[in-house]
Amino acid sequence: MKHPLSLALAAIIVAGAPAHAQSTAAPTTEATVPADAASRQGNPFFSESTLPLRYPHFDRIRDEHFAPAFDAGMAENLREVAAIADNPEPATFDNTIIPMEKAGETLGRATSVFFNLVGTDTNDARRKLQADYSAKFAAHRDAITLNPELFARIKALYDGRADLGLDAEAVRLVERYHTSFVRSGANLSEQQKERLKAINSESAGLGTQFSQNVLAEVNDSAIVVDDAAELDGLTEQQVAAAAEAAKARGMEGKYVITLLNTTGQPPMSQLTDRALRERLHKASVARGSRGNQWDNTAIVSKVAKLRAERATMLGYPTHAAYVLADETAKTPEAVNAMLAQLAPAAVGNARKEGAALQAMIDREQQAKGEPTFQLAPWDWAYYTEKVRQDEYDFDESQLKPYLEMRSVLEDGVFFAATELYGINFRERSDLPKYHPDTWVYDVMDADGSQLAIFIFDPYARASKRGGAWMNSYVSQSGLEGTKPVVANHLNIPKPSGDQPTLMTWDEVTTTFHEFGHALHGIFSDVQYPYFSGTSVPRDFVEFPSQVNEMWADWPSILANYAKHHETGEPMPQALLDKVVATAKFNQGFATTEYLGSALLDQRWHQATAEQIPNATGVMDFEAAALKAVGVDYAPVPPRYRTPYFSHIMGGYSAGYYAYIWSEVLDANTVEWIKENGGLTRANGDRFRATLLSQGGSKDALQLFRDFSGLEPDIQPLLEKRGLVADVSDGAPPRAVDPVPPVN
Repeated sequence: MKHPLSLALAAIIVAGAPAHAQSTAAPTTEATVPADAASRQGNPFFSESTLPLRYPHFDRIRDEHFAPAFDAGMAENLREVAAIADNPEPATFDNTIIPMEKAGETLGRATSVFFNLVGTDTNDARRKLQADYSAKFAAHRDAITLNPELFARIKALYDGRADLGLDAEAVRLVERYHTSFVRSGANLSEQQKERLKAINSESAGLGTQFSQNVLAEVNDSAIVVDDAAELDGLTEQQVAAAAEAAKARGMEGKYVITLLNTTGQPPMSQLTDRALRERLHKASVARGSRGNQWDNTAIVSKVAKLRAERATMLGYPTHAAYVLADETAKTPEAVNAMLAQLAPAAVGNARKEGAALQAMIDREQQAKGEPTFQLAPWDWAYYTEKVRQDEYDFDESQLKPYLEMRSVLEDGVFFAATELYGINFRERSDLPKYHPDTWVYDVMDADGSQLAIFIFDPYARASKRGGAWMNSYVSQSGLEGTKPVVANHLNIPKPSGDQPTLMTWDEVTTTFHEFGHALHGIFSDVQYPYFSGTSVPRDFVEFPSQVNEMWADWPSILANYAKHHETGEPMPQALLDKVVATAKFNQGFATTEYLGSALLDQRWHQATAEQIPNATGVMDFEAAALKAVGVDYAPVPPRYRTPYFSHIMGGYSAGYYAYIWSEVLDANTVEWIKENGGLTRANGDRFRATLLSQGGSKDALQLFRDFSGLEPDIQPLLEKRGLVADVSDGAPPRAVDPVPPVN
């Protein structure tokens, strides 16, 4: 079973959270009936793929193959675990840990494909399977981690690990198994174990329902526009795409603006019609709390209470304390201290930015002889572009003709990786695809050997969840002789017809970011599947991907890909300079909207079960939480509001702070790279050898120290986000208050 204690990934993927950490470590479930010969016939999951690097046979996989493979795989897996647990010989590394690492092959093949497809190309059959099996997967995980005989063997190895003669990676593997089993409830009484099983089963089902509700309501909440005149500000290409979206919904002659999963919606930066911007914003923030069939408030309340109860049972005061004990942060107090240091400066900057936007509004309205209006959330992006143009003679639309997607990927993202690491990419058309809108590449090392296969899935579609993420179909392991098959997923609107895909700057940096995760998987060079690729703490996993963003505007990289899609002319130097000059522009907004969500996550998960409200109090709790931590600035709502905050219903519960925590390491690393020569093979090879290749085989912060020789320092992050002046000139950081009582 591809490291069984990643069975916790079942909860991550079922709930639909971003799968930056690889998802090959598949969840398992109790089952006793093996697949019969008929169900095995032609089912690709019952044998190892014959394609290069065990790439999945997407051309042979059918939805009806999953259930038999799940059932047979679970039964097979439990037999393997029973054989380990019941072995009469004393526990050794070779007869206990190694077979655990190798177990669950059938289940691993089926679930890695299934959960990846649920995220990127779901359908009714897959949604039903997801709902039907979520509780079974949780139960199967419990059947393994709560097996007392198995835990006794692991504990014996843990207690005697110093005398086993193992190398450092193997010792760490024993330690991680022990920790994961304990955190999964292995030390609980039988009565407590039964309650824990019930909590895990119910939580899994609720997580599935939450994620399916989010996707359904995103599609249902699309804005229908009757008159093209209301779309003033959008490009011809965007208008055509809106018309096609309406036609696909049976509304020919109208226009549909689809929603992304974030609170902010990209068209709001362009639409001149303020009433339409308001409609778009209100539709976005109402998701999950409208009292309809997709209302998620009751689910949020129940899941938060279940998590709090489970944490108490396992010996922690709150779910946040439970989660953070196994992260680099270690405690809620450490997270609170960092967020409290950032919040006042971020909100202060946002208010200054808001004042500039209000001044722009006032001037415009006065020039038109019309009464002014108060800056609202649906005005922010629109007037930000106006202020940007006013201050820098620059707006985002000037960039897009120079940011054609294939050029960004191949001449930007790939080119940077070649310059840094010496690797090369070769597109191939012979491998099957799960969707036609995907591109597949061989990744070749500097010596010409194959490192990995990379799948690029850029476009938004109704069957795909929102956001951007990386996942793995096959993870690297020396023990099993496997090399990575990894994928990046974006949600870029697909243009109509044969029009080129022109990207925003945010989409460009996201592409570089996600490829940083891919590199973490591609360069993995560990012995044991448990440690492969991105199997690191949540508050460390974003660090390598954030570092990779630095190459998006690195002069030689930018010059190589930023070329006009029609003429091939390079982006003018003046425009290049403006990209760099505006790097800190609007950072008050960006930091505040992120911190709003990160602090909300902590407030939900630092609460005890008694402090968590019922469904009717969820939105009041959210409002009180934002006010308590000082980020209740109305024009800048959280990046995600609670009822559509998929991250924290899945793998980032009590962990959404991880992006900013990792960014501290990122900012330190970027400074180190710049001071040591910038874009060089020496720097790339060092980053690969000391960090990217190590996966979770060493302590995460030690990996950072191995690369940089430094201790983390928050100052470079403050400078990067333009928050230094506000920290030095403003009030001292405000402490994060205790969770407010709920009436």
